[in-house]
Amino acid sequence: MATVLSLHDRGILTAVNSGASSLSFVGSGFIVLCYSLFKELRKFSFKLVFYLSLSDMLCSFFNMVGDPSKGFFCYAQGYTTHFFCVASFLWTTTIAFTLHRTVVRHKTDVEDLEAIFHLYVWGTSLVMTVIRSIGNDHTHLGAWCWAQTGRTGKAVHFITFYVPLWGAILYNGFTYFQVIRMLNNATRMAVGMSDRAYQFDSRTDTKALNRWGYYPLILIGSWAFGTINRIHDFIEPGHKIFWLTFLDVGTAGLMGLFNSIAYGLNASVRRAISERLELF
Repeated sequence: MATVLSLHDRGILTAVNSGASSLSFVGSGFIVLCYSLFKELRKFSFKLVFYLSLSDMLCSFFNMVGDPSKGFFCYAQGYTTHFFCVASFLWTTTIAFTLHRTVVRHKTDVEDLEAIFHLYVWGTSLVMTVIRSIGNDHTHLGAWCWAQTGRTGKAVHFITFYVPLWGAILYNGFTYFQVIRMLNNATRMAVGMSDRAYQFDSRTDTKALNRWGYYPLILIGSWAFGTINRIHDFIEPGHKIFWLTFLDVGTAGLMGLFNSIAYGLNASVRRAISERLELF
């Protein structure tokens, strides 16, 4: 028997989506503001965090303004959300790549790759968004503007978003594993050295970078329920599970907030804010 979401259910999902996206918009906007105000943060490594936060901010903004009752507006919102959400998780791969190239491969040319990063992120996002239009049903947009309703559209949506998403998760996880393993090896080598200050610095750096190993969990936590929901919706299109959709919408909407806390609120940002506050 077909199970559809009631108007009450859709109202709850809309409220959850707007609330979660608002929190992400504020968190991401804060990082963008810090980058714009504090010149000492404008290093290449944090510039990538700025691009990530900018993508999250725009993804959250367009995610908030959708309204299923307005066909064209909802249709346009769905594509802009897709574009910037794809861009968001692609920027996390450039951060992982930069860390790996610097720490593991000892290369110092990462700043020369900025143009390539932009071409990779924005170009891939654009291609995935254009391909997503295949099989799109413009007349039935469902309870969430971003979701597809036609069977072909659902398959294309999964291929153009969730496949590259999980590819990014696997790449980030493998990359951070290599970085952490190398730093741990360096720390063990430092144990036998007599310079205790060096040992302390090594342990401090390793502790800080070990935290980066949990960053792929942000994407997993944000999109695991969405992935399950898309698969279930494809297999049983007439059976909607409210609690699964609730978790899908809520966790996906919070991705920008999670990224802003993990990537953006680092020691450099906290120090810059603390120095400004001391002036008052």
